Amino acid sequence: MLTLLLLGLAIAVAYFAGTWAISVRIKNYGLLDVAWSYGVAILAPIYALFSPGDPLRKWLLTGLGVAWSLRLGSYILLRVLRHHPQEDVRYETLRARWPGAGMFLVFFELQAVLVVIFSLPFLLVAFNPAPTLSALEIAGLILAAIALLGETLADLQIQAFKRDPASRGQVCQHGLWRYSRHPNYFFEALIWWGFFLVALGSPHGWITVACPLLMLQFLLKVTGIPLTEEHAVRSKGDAYREYQRTTSAFIPWFRKS
Repeated sequence: MLTLLLLGLAIAVAYFAGTWAISVRIKNYGLLDVAWSYGVAILAPIYALFSPGDPLRKWLLTGLGVAWSLRLGSYILLRVLRHHPQEDVRYETLRARWPGAGMFLVFFELQAVLVVIFSLPFLLVAFNPAPTLSALEIAGLILAAIALLGETLADLQIQAFKRDPASRGQVCQHGLWRYSRHPNYFFEALIWWGFFLVALGSPHGWITVACPLLMLQFLLKVTGIPLTEEHAVRSKGDAYREYQRTTSAFIPWFRKS
C-alpha cells in the first residue's frame, strides 16, 4: 500500500508541475482547478488496478470517483476555456499577492498533496479483501451517486440561467438554487461523505474522514462560499443581498419571507 501511495504522490507532483508550466505559458492559473478535479480520475484507477482488494468493491468506488472527477473537471475546463484569457478572480487576487511564478509552483504542488489525500478512500478500499459489501458501504455508494446527480443538476440549472440573455444582471433563483445559494457545493460535500462511508468499511478507513472535513472547510471558509459571495455582491449588489437574506447559504431549505 505504501508503494502505491508513493507512486500516486510522484504522479501527482509531476502532473501538477506540468499543469503549472502550461498555466504560466498561457497566463491562466485557472487550469489548477481543472487539474485538481481530474486528479482522482488519474489516481483511483491506478490504485484499483495494482491492489489485491475485492474487485467489485474497488471498481464500484473507482467508477463513481472517476465519474465525479471527469464530470467536474470537464465542467471547469469548459468554463476556463470560455473565459480565457480572462482569469478567475481568485487567481487575479493571488497574482497581486505573489508576483512571479515561483510561489505558484509551490501552490500547485500543495494541490498535488491534497489530491493524494483526497484519493485515500480509493486506495484503502482497493486493499479491502472482504468478499461482500456491507450495508454501510452500500449506503455510502448510494449517497455519493445521489449527490453526484444533484451536483450535476445544480450545474445544469445555473448554466441554463447564464445562457439566457434575459438573466443578465439577475440572480439565479430557479430549481435547486431557490432553496440554497450554493446547491452545487452542498452536493459536493455529500459526495465526499459518501466516499468516506464506503472507505469506513476498510482497514484504517476512519482516517478518510479528513476528506469530507477538508472539503467542508474549503467550501464554507476558504475558496468556496466566501469568495463566490464576495464576487456576487460586487457584481449584483442589492439583488444578491436580498438573495442572501431569504435563501439558505448551503443546506437546501425553505425560503424566508
